[in-house]
Amino acid sequence: MTQPIARNSRQGRWVLAAAVLGSGMALLDGTVVNIALRNVGESLGATVSQLQWVVNAYLLSLASLILVGGSLGDRFGRRRIFMVGITWFAVASALCAVAQSPVQLILARLVQGVGAALLTPGSLAMIQASFRAQDRARAIGQWAGLGGIAAAVGPLLGGWIVDNASWRWIFWINVPVAAAVLVICVKHVPETRDPESRRSFDLLGSGLGAAGLGGLTFAMVQAGVTTTTYVVAAAVLGVLALGLFLGWEHRAPRPLVPLHLFGSRVFTAANAMTFLVYGALGAVMFFLVLQLQVSTGYSPLEAGLATIPLTVALLLLSSRSAMLAGRIGPRLQMSAGPLLCGVGVLLLREVDADTSYLTGVFPGITVFALGLAALVAPLTSSVLAAAPDRYAGTASGINNAVARTGSLFAVAALPAAVGITGDDYARASTFTSGYAQALLICSVLLVLGGAVSFVGLRAGGAAEPGGTTEPVEAPR
Repeated sequence: MTQPIARNSRQGRWVLAAAVLGSGMALLDGTVVNIALRNVGESLGATVSQLQWVVNAYLLSLASLILVGGSLGDRFGRRRIFMVGITWFAVASALCAVAQSPVQLILARLVQGVGAALLTPGSLAMIQASFRAQDRARAIGQWAGLGGIAAAVGPLLGGWIVDNASWRWIFWINVPVAAAVLVICVKHVPETRDPESRRSFDLLGSGLGAAGLGGLTFAMVQAGVTTTTYVVAAAVLGVLALGLFLGWEHRAPRPLVPLHLFGSRVFTAANAMTFLVYGALGAVMFFLVLQLQVSTGYSPLEAGLATIPLTVALLLLSSRSAMLAGRIGPRLQMSAGPLLCGVGVLLLREVDADTSYLTGVFPGITVFALGLAALVAPLTSSVLAAAPDRYAGTASGINNAVARTGSLFAVAALPAAVGITGDDYARASTFTSGYAQALLICSVLLVLGGAVSFVGLRAGGAAEPGGTTEPVEAPR
């Protein structure tokens, strides 16, 4: 067994760099594509539903298989599976870059999400399993903050690339980054795994989970586009598959999702909050960057620059947020953070053709960014602190799956729910009306997320995974 690594050591910095670059690459592709959607639609002749699938194909395979990635890492080695995911992601990115039709791009994005599912839980699990216990909270805070910056900088980078080159380069850029991460992993990252794990794999659970998410996503995206019979059938299939998934996981000898982890109130509350908050976050970024281009008249680069307060806030405040949560516990930040985000979304709801950036966009995006910086690091630390170390990859996988599923469902359901279909992204008046309704729904989701944290993380007995009852403590 390798010795625990100090965060400030040379090796510790390399491990953190590999984890941040790898997960940041996957997070970046979850947001950078949004800014290019209008150009992709015009270049490939795509409809709104096809553009939704360009976003959701990636989220679907990522959410469906990220639990598999965490489980494989715990069993076969977190560094090994992380490196397989990095390689897979790079190859799929190249396929996205050469796509010649909406269908080809959607299929390539589906493949790309598989690579992200393999690398994402491993990035966090490597930190949890490799670093000294006293360094983990700070390291996780850095990971969350720097990874959040990668997600936030996506619109800015995407806008610059689309304006100065082609939307295809938002995928080509992943190839050299992936090569650098692989070199770092080979030279500096130690291998870790769950010593109690058997080399078995929950194939049935994986299939049921993927079928459930796929069926529900198809139903939400295609509502109002495909005939009602297909939509209803897909929804029924999705609900049935998810029900069978939960039933199987309850009795499986080596479950993909160890349901006993949800015996911890902290773990359950943190994941419920994740679903609501990241669902709202995914939808806000999807709608906002399109609204700025369709209705306000921004170029892709200008729309990306409009989100720069997100990058600044996450860069400056994430580590401090992690340290504060380590002193006072995560409840305050995980309750107030979503409420701040909700206020920011309500301010952004007023963005239209006549909006000035300084008075109409900047205040809302800044308040939203402050709320996000407050909640991201404490959320991640809480999830991992509530699970035994041997389940580091699995716990990370569950939380990431919940986050991606929230974004997946929100981006899938909201456009049709607010009346945006077909080529409405090219009609400012129609899109603006739907945009305002969508952001109102997102603000409600964020308020609910704050309420879940306030109630679920209250001081008092929180059932821990082992079945004991202990006070809620700050993440260690």
